Amino acid sequence: MKTIRTPAELEELRGSLAREQDPARRVISLCGGTGCRALGSDSVFEALVERIEAENMGNQVTLRMTGCPGFCEKGPLMVIQPEGIFYHGVKVDEVPEIVTRTLTTGEMIDSLLYVDPSTGEKIAYEREIPFYKKQRPLLLEMNEKIDPTSITDYIALGGYGSLSKVLSQMTAEEVIDEVTEAKLRGRGGAGFPTGLKWRISREAPGDTKYVVCNADEGDPGAFMDRAILEGNPHRVLEGMVIGGYAIGADEGFVYVRAEYPLAAKHLAIAITQAREYGLLGKDILGSGFDFDVQIRLGAGAFVCGEETALMASIEGRTGEPRPRPPYPSQSGLWGKPTNINNVKTWGNVPIIIENGADWYAELGTEGSKGTKIFSVVGKINNTGLVEVPMGTTLRQLIFDVGGGIPNDKEFKAVQIGGPSGGCIPKEHLDTPIDYESLTELGAMMGSGGMVVTDEDTCMVDFARFFMNFVQDESCGKCVPCRLGTRAMLEVLTRITEGKGQEGDMKYLAELGQQIRASSLCGLGQTAPNPVLSTLRYFPDEYEAHIRDKSCPAHVCRPLIQYFIDVETCNGCGRCLRTCPAEAISGAKKERHVIDQDLCIKCGSCQEVCRFDAVIVE
Repeated sequence: MKTIRTPAELEELRGSLAREQDPARRVISLCGGTGCRALGSDSVFEALVERIEAENMGNQVTLRMTGCPGFCEKGPLMVIQPEGIFYHGVKVDEVPEIVTRTLTTGEMIDSLLYVDPSTGEKIAYEREIPFYKKQRPLLLEMNEKIDPTSITDYIALGGYGSLSKVLSQMTAEEVIDEVTEAKLRGRGGAGFPTGLKWRISREAPGDTKYVVCNADEGDPGAFMDRAILEGNPHRVLEGMVIGGYAIGADEGFVYVRAEYPLAAKHLAIAITQAREYGLLGKDILGSGFDFDVQIRLGAGAFVCGEETALMASIEGRTGEPRPRPPYPSQSGLWGKPTNINNVKTWGNVPIIIENGADWYAELGTEGSKGTKIFSVVGKINNTGLVEVPMGTTLRQLIFDVGGGIPNDKEFKAVQIGGPSGGCIPKEHLDTPIDYESLTELGAMMGSGGMVVTDEDTCMVDFARFFMNFVQDESCGKCVPCRLGTRAMLEVLTRITEGKGQEGDMKYLAELGQQIRASSLCGLGQTAPNPVLSTLRYFPDEYEAHIRDKSCPAHVCRPLIQYFIDVETCNGCGRCLRTCPAEAISGAKKERHVIDQDLCIKCGSCQEVCRFDAVIVE
């Protein structure tokens, strides 16, 4: 390894790396994202190394532990090139067969192939799997192609080429113009035009300026930023260096939560490698431009995802928001102009520079360009990371890509935007995913968290869950958020306990509007959204809880009772033996009975009953 001092040397290195690649060579890409590691991909990788060495195939096979390719539901994931063979759920004891059959003869192993649940067809190739067909990976494109701890893997596929182009061919103004013309909007939630934010930062007076990457991803069910930093940290770094050049900054910070140890580890490796190769530090590529990046670990406070609280934390102060203006682009870190963007926003920048603003602006809708990554979780068949063009409808994402709802249940609503977002019901499934459309429905794009619910979800309890989260995470600095969210949570809790009162719905709506209008920061202002959206679209469920003292979804324990049907029960005794409260009685082969005074409503009796004799009312 030697320091790359000029754009020509970078191209020379890329050329030599390309010449070393045999297009016919076997390449095994094994997912090394957090989800697949939790399912055992580390052990699978070790077994592959040992088996390939034992078979003396090291010169014929390239083995890579890569980032997450998205289909988390099916991990550990493996893709074998050049054919693109897709295996899922790979286990250690299946490694010998993979090596001796697939790598040696190209023979596929049926038990590892994906089975399309709608047709029963076995699908061998990744590109033909429905989950991937309607996606358009830009940010996630390299995740399964490179080892995230290898800078040369990234360079071989064009990495740092955009930085080279910027430093050798473009002025700072031209870079800002390109990002502006691409109409890139911030991917962290608010959707503010990135080019405009950069221009304000550049025009702000002062010789010292900073750029910041907000990787403090705290939404329940969200893991987009984590997956990008785990799988391709160099793309984010490249975007930050370009951004630093554009606004006139020479130092950047990545604020990542400590609960993301693998992301922080891979990012630290990437920063070290970029410095060693001369792509961070002094006189980058002989341009005279200096720029370096530091990591700051957050302690898991949700409020530190808000930009002013994040900056306070970087400075070593308590992570609390402050009033704006002044905005960070005018007075940010240590009072200096600071440009803060999300992981996904920075990652888009090299793509725009490489392909051009016109190319990027062809993707998406008029007001929302490019692609968007979502973490899709909840009551959906294909849990995972999804990257689709802006304008894709909710129906296409949930049913075509996401595979629909498990167990033939009915779709009920999707929560978009995390605790700051709102719930969108089934009558709006054909809504295109863009900033304006989602806002009109009472939701928001947010950073990309998406939680799908089905007919068995109680929307009142669902709203209570999110309100409990935001109330617990409130920094407490401003009264509307500190006390308002607590009051909303208390009312929601009462309702789910069967103690709701007439006027509760009106009170929640009015209080939510007041919190939205008067909270100090964006997190407080959007905290009522889950409640307000469920009040808007599911008033009948609130009314059932309040007036009828019943939970239509049979979720809220104080409002339900378990009974054993007299005609269906055959007295097998499974429920009696399982009940932790000893609330079930009855002789063998005779109908059993649940004592309502003893029943703790855990549902274990219903889970073990083979005859559907246990019913909930």
